[in-house]
Amino acid sequence: MTPDLECADLTKQFGETTAVDNVSFAVPPGSFFSILGPSGCGKTTIMRMIAGFLDPTSGDIRIKGKSVLDTPPNKRPVNMVFQHLALFPMMTIAENIGYGLRRQKTPKDQISRKVDEALDRIGLPGIGGRKVDELSGGQKQRVAIARCMVLEPDVLLLDEPLGALDLKLREHMKIELKALQATFDTTFVYITHDQSEALVMSDQIAVMNAGRFEQVGTGQDLYYRPDTPFVAGFIGDANRWKGRIERVEGAVLEMRTETGLAMRATASNDLSAGDMAEIFVRPETIRLAASADALADFDNQLQGTVTSILFNGAASRVLVQDSVGETLEVTLPQSGEFSGLHRGDTVHIGWGAAQAICFGGGA
Repeated sequence: MTPDLECADLTKQFGETTAVDNVSFAVPPGSFFSILGPSGCGKTTIMRMIAGFLDPTSGDIRIKGKSVLDTPPNKRPVNMVFQHLALFPMMTIAENIGYGLRRQKTPKDQISRKVDEALDRIGLPGIGGRKVDELSGGQKQRVAIARCMVLEPDVLLLDEPLGALDLKLREHMKIELKALQATFDTTFVYITHDQSEALVMSDQIAVMNAGRFEQVGTGQDLYYRPDTPFVAGFIGDANRWKGRIERVEGAVLEMRTETGLAMRATASNDLSAGDMAEIFVRPETIRLAASADALADFDNQLQGTVTSILFNGAASRVLVQDSVGETLEVTLPQSGEFSGLHRGDTVHIGWGAAQAICFGGGA
């Protein structure tokens, strides 16, 4: 099956600076693909090259198998939704949605039919006569998407489209956007620095850092099986330690941290005794117990003092300081077993080597 979008060896340089460094990826038809990374990593530069606003220094961009490098932006089968939605306030909703169709000189009866169909599909039937300023933030978001979708693009590009919304609406729109993508069955390419947006909505995610893709995979792949220390630290939360490997036994190794703790972990690549390394352990994989006896089966066990309780309902966590001054973040179990925990209490924590991922090069 030919990908809807394919970028091959894409590079963009601005003078001496390489913003995008030999990036290749393919997006299958009808999928939701996100490029996730910190500000300045090059993700918006990729988006602008796909849209035709920037020319790549080298490489190729193909849509449905056909190169679009020589195709101007207004002739490419792509549309773009920006963070600031750029709806026209002097126009009605119907006029906004039909704007691109009028530019294409589509007959009026077809415009009216397509606008009504789009309003139905975004769940806002009958509001075509209203003005932009009468809509909520989420409704404006849907209208901006409908304005693009009536043009039937092969690929819809979305550049941080939820960034201007308040937190509660952003959470709601994450679910809505995924549903809209499925409704229109159009390929979405989504740019964001917000890992939650990418994890919730995407079929595939590319994690970008300093102009390159560190890893491309499903949200589960990136979260549970990160390929690099950057991905392990950028996706989700993690406790992390640096140190030197003292012993390797098959897939399990033992590392001595900089503060003197001995810790067992799973090796992510070829590591040997004497190598510097870094271990990552997610807060939810750490077991909390009132006594050491309950943790007898765990490879790693510590006693510590609760220094802070970060209450957030089902997502509540505690900070635990061990005997050498290391602070660990631990997710509270939802059973309510530790609902009476207080700052200053002594607790025992443990986790298995399988839940601790180790990467070389922690120096």
